[in-house]
Amino acid sequence: MSGRSAPPAVRPPGYYVRQRLWQNRPAMLGLGFIILCTLVALAGYWVLPDNSPDANNGLVQLQKEPPGFTATVLRLPVPAAEPAPDNIWRTWWQGREPRFQESPIGGYQLVGDSVRILPYRNHSALAELPRRYALAAVAGQAGSGPELRRLVEQERIGPRTYWLGTDKAGRDTLSRLLLGTRVSLGIGLVAVLISLALGMLIGAVAGYVGGWVDSLLLGLMTVVWSIPGIMLVIAISLALDSKGVWTSFVAVGLTMWVDVARVVRGQMLSLREKTFVEAGRVLGLPQSRLIARHLLPNMTGPLIVIATSNFAAAILLEAGLSFLGLGVQPPSPSWGLMVNEGFQLLGTEAGLWLTLLPGLAISLLVLSFNLLGNGLRDAYDPKTPLSNA
Repeated sequence: MSGRSAPPAVRPPGYYVRQRLWQNRPAMLGLGFIILCTLVALAGYWVLPDNSPDANNGLVQLQKEPPGFTATVLRLPVPAAEPAPDNIWRTWWQGREPRFQESPIGGYQLVGDSVRILPYRNHSALAELPRRYALAAVAGQAGSGPELRRLVEQERIGPRTYWLGTDKAGRDTLSRLLLGTRVSLGIGLVAVLISLALGMLIGAVAGYVGGWVDSLLLGLMTVVWSIPGIMLVIAISLALDSKGVWTSFVAVGLTMWVDVARVVRGQMLSLREKTFVEAGRVLGLPQSRLIARHLLPNMTGPLIVIATSNFAAAILLEAGLSFLGLGVQPPSPSWGLMVNEGFQLLGTEAGLWLTLLPGLAISLLVLSFNLLGNGLRDAYDPKTPLSNA
């Protein structure tokens, strides 16, 4: 008896799913990029170089500049009766209203109790005359002497680097690109939640009840399936009389439930005749409990796979709608809108970068979701080989 080997440990199915997914390198790379984008979206305005609302603080003199461009910026206090107190949560959600009026300068000279500002000149700027400001006006406080000079030189005048350049309005492309992550992931999340809720409800009822109810709901799925997604979004936007961000979220979600409903209906047709379902009927369990507690949990794998696929499709649909002007509206930062702005400037260096950068971001995020979806599909397949199990 003592010479027998110990029996292999019995592990739940979820263990093998996680092991198969972990061993799938492309899927893990996709998951890593999705997590990175999620962290950027959650951080929001806290990590943006330009944390003004919608990252919309543009300097017209600095429009269409290439990546890595640096300019010296003068920051003049904006007169306000009562400046709004700082609130980190409001800043995270809506951004922070600019407290300075900014303008690029070509240089400056401190002369006595004033500062002489040299005009900024670039490829499109007109000739301007030097301007002179009192040090107290630039600093935003009364006083004189070395302390006031130090404040002006260290906090009111300084270089600013635009790591990814600027757009046609002089806005920081990096800030808008990072903030666009929140829009893309947000619309994907809302669309997936709406499609799952609606698709699971309709698919479960159609597959479990059957009969004329199944025929009626299957006909509804076929009709909705035959209508292009863009046409449905346009119709929903017209019905709601709005083209805002949240309307785009809801409209995209209402166009993607058919995929979920078809999968749930097919799974329900195969599961409703199983022995455990018959046992539940004999015990007198209500149909709603049989569906919610016993049938739908058996579809977790297919639903997770289709959710990742719908996530990628929702991001692509939102980008296409925003490019056409039917989705997120300016000045909200959307990758589709940024591609449209770059498309209007094609033939220039700025147009190349404004098209390439958000287009690359869309491609990488959609590719990551597709890789993760393929990995999840293989992970939930018991026939997929597992090493070191």
